[in-house]
Amino acid sequence: MNKIRRKRLSEALELISQAKDILEEVKDEEQEAFDNLPESFQYGERGDQMQEYIDSIDEAYSNLEEVEDTISEI
Repeated sequence: MNKIRRKRLSEALELISQAKDILEEVKDEEQEAFDNLPESFQYGERGDQMQEYIDSIDEAYSNLEEVEDTISEI
């Protein structure tokens, strides 16, 4: 692989890192919002939906980590 393509992969890794940071911030904010809900809402439809969002963000974060590892092995 030439220098230009390696540089582009390095740029991709940086963007993935930025995306992971954003996902982590959003997840933390959503978790805090969930934690601040009254218990009756946490165990209701709204709380379930928020928990699904948190889980989806976790999954996206994990997927980005896998991509990051794959690119790093190149």
